[in-house]
Order: sequence, then structure tokens, then C-alpha cells
Amino acid sequence: MSTFDFINNQPLKNFEIILKEAETKGLPEFNAMNLATVDGRQRPSVRVVLFKGLVDGALTFYTNYQGKKAKDLEFNSYASANFFWPQLERQVRVEGQVEKMSRELSEKYFQPRPRISQIGAWASNQSEKIESFEVIQNKIQVLEEKYAGKEVPCPPHWGGYLLRPNTIEFWFGREGRLHERYVYELVNGKWSHFLRSP
Repeated sequence: MSTFDFINNQPLKNFEIILKEAETKGLPEFNAMNLATVDGRQRPSVRVVLFKGLVDGALTFYTNYQGKKAKDLEFNSYASANFFWPQLERQVRVEGQVEKMSRELSEKYFQPRPRISQIGAWASNQSEKIESFEVIQNKIQVLEEKYAGKEVPCPPHWGGYLLRPNTIEFWFGREGRLHERYVYELVNGKWSHFLRSP
């Protein structure tokens, strides 16, 4: 995709095309997205999470529900995400409301995860202070013994989120920083679009 195509007026479909291009070209962590939230003191915070696919028109990611990002989202469910592939000179910005995924979908995603990731979801009190990394290692050892020969269940404090976009911007890098910026906005359940100045 060398330039943006408005023909189908489906921003999520076009997002998937760009994402697939990044994957096909073998870009590292092609599905990494910067997720920005705001806490109870109105302070923004941003971190990289992995985009795990579209569900019912929403972007999905998974995390500990007791960590900082989860606490931020409890205070303010509006978030912003950004994908950047410098090798392709492509960028996609997404804004929208975030809600917890159903328990059924979270558990379905959790089951095929690598066992160390499953154990880690139980071992880590995400974002909390710890004395040393040995604390985590010791917890992992105890949990490995507890679940030896058994299936590791999905922790109740771990699961997915759905970011339901109401604004999506597609950015195409151009010479002289005269970038092309195409913006989609969801209005009354339908997408409208316009071109934004570089």
C-alpha cells in the first residue's frame, strides 16, 4: 500500500492491510503498540503492549487487571494507541473507549499461552514494588510445583481489554516532512474521513 485508499471506507480493514504488510516484511514486534492512559491525578502514562487481534471491531490486548494501566483505565476508560513502523514510513493512531473483555474470551486466549507466561501471570503483582527479582523467581518455583502435571488456570486478575476506536489516523511518511495524514471518525455509527495537514 503506497498511498491510502478510501474506496472501501473501512479503516479497520485498511489497518489490517498495513499490519499484514509489516508482518510479511518480517519487522520485529510488528504488532507492538504504544498505549497511553491517564491516571487519577490527570497524569498521562504510556507503555508498549502487544496488539492481539480485532474482536468485534475492537483492538485487543491482555494484561494484569491490578497493574497501573488497569487502574488508569478504571479512572478514565478513554485511551490512545499508536503503531509505528519506521521501515515502512507508516503510522496508525487510534483513540477510543476501553472495556474489559469477557471472561470466556480471556480464558480462551490464556489456555494456549506458553506455560512460563501462564505461571508468570500468577507470579507477578504487576507494577508493585519488589525487593529483588528473586521474589518473582521464588514465586515461579512455588507455582511450578503447585501446578506440576496440571493445567494452569487463568488468574481472575488477568485478562483482555477491548479498545473500541472512534478515531483512527493513518500516517504516511513523505519527503520534506510533508506527510499524508488520513483521519477516520466514527459519527453516529458510521465512519467519515478527512485529510489532515502535515
